[in-house]
Amino acid sequence: MIRFYLKKRAKFLVKIILFYFVFSISGYSDNLNGLDKLVVLGSDNAKVKIKIFSSFTCPHCASFHLKILPQIKKAYIDDNKVQLIFVDFPLDAAALNASKLLHCVDKKNQLNFMDAIYAKQSDWTNASDLDGINNNIKKIVKNMGITLDQFDQCLLNVNIEDKILNGRIEASKKYSINSTPTIIINEKKLKDSVNFKNIKKKIEELI
Repeated sequence: MIRFYLKKRAKFLVKIILFYFVFSISGYSDNLNGLDKLVVLGSDNAKVKIKIFSSFTCPHCASFHLKILPQIKKAYIDDNKVQLIFVDFPLDAAALNASKLLHCVDKKNQLNFMDAIYAKQSDWTNASDLDGINNNIKKIVKNMGITLDQFDQCLLNVNIEDKILNGRIEASKKYSINSTPTIIINEKKLKDSVNFKNIKKKIEELI
């Protein structure tokens, strides 16, 4: 299992490097909003905007989504004080596939998809190869309006993949992201530990 992830992670990083080379030559920039269905929670008029860069295979991201996010939502989002913007930052091929599927799911089901993917992270990542992981994800999305044909087509969708990888590269350049989750609050990177106490402190300074 560990050998499989190391192998896949290495191949994924090579792909990122090659993509970065093409990205640099083309002069592509500011693609963080390139995805048509960027997942946003909260009002556009919120004074505090928080970007969350995360990977679906990252245990710390799952912990943030399942434990810290509900606290932020209860304290600030329901009162329109904060807007959360979820941005894909896949760390490996499995996370990239999950990110692709997020943007193929109907917008009304995207947060449900994220909830399920993070809640069942240890289940769907428990496979000996990428095909096994994909089959595990199929079980999660079968009740979210994606047929098996649509599932396969989504994973082969080059446009979505390019936008996700472009966004990842742009985020790395703009915010110097080297781990997930990375939290950007009103365009400033949270340098303290990613917990509710530290995020609350930054929010309270801004509202």
